[in-house]
Amino acid sequence: MDGKKRSDVKPGIEVNVILKQDQRSGKKTRGVVKDLLTNSATHPHGIKVRLADGQVGRVCEILSGK
Repeated sequence: MDGKKRSDVKPGIEVNVILKQDQRSGKKTRGVVKDLLTNSATHPHGIKVRLADGQVGRVCEILSGK
């Protein structure tokens, strides 16, 4: 599942995100969602989230849900 719909992304789920500095390379970073930063219902590049370790990126893949 991709992370383009806000309703699919919830705090506590494990996701792959693309960090701002990795947008060109497409390198994915795995983490657990702490906060949702995108307010709109959808976003074409993925919902922006803050991970539990403090990194901020856009969700490209949802790995597990609660």
